[in-house]
Amino acid sequence: MTTPIGRTRWAIAEGYIPPTSTGEGRPFESHETVCILNAGDQDAEIAITVYFSDREPAGPYRFTVPARRTRHLRFNDFDDPGPIPRNTDYASLIESDVPIVVQHTRLDSRQAELALLTTIAYSEGKSAP
Repeated sequence: MTTPIGRTRWAIAEGYIPPTSTGEGRPFESHETVCILNAGDQDAEIAITVYFSDREPAGPYRFTVPARRTRHLRFNDFDDPGPIPRNTDYASLIESDVPIVVQHTRLDSRQAELALLTTIAYSEGKSAP
């Protein structure tokens, strides 16, 4: 049995998908990613709600992270219930039915000199036993 780690509610206060990219192919596409670790023995059912400064929230976007696995989700790829707009500030709330760990990453490739940003998300809620 694997001991779970993490919390059930996380927030990423900073979000922004750059509107353009340089280079070719998916590896060089500007993007935002939420990286989720589920170290427990139960699949994690994830709901992500996205908040904006000038409109109502979008979501929830629903995903599953299998037990003892990690999943990296690009906000660029979210499409149901609608895409996340580019060139727009947003924040996200990540909720799970089991403890998880969440990290945020951005690749900004608007210039040939790529910029990579990563940070651990803010968490609260039920912690792992």
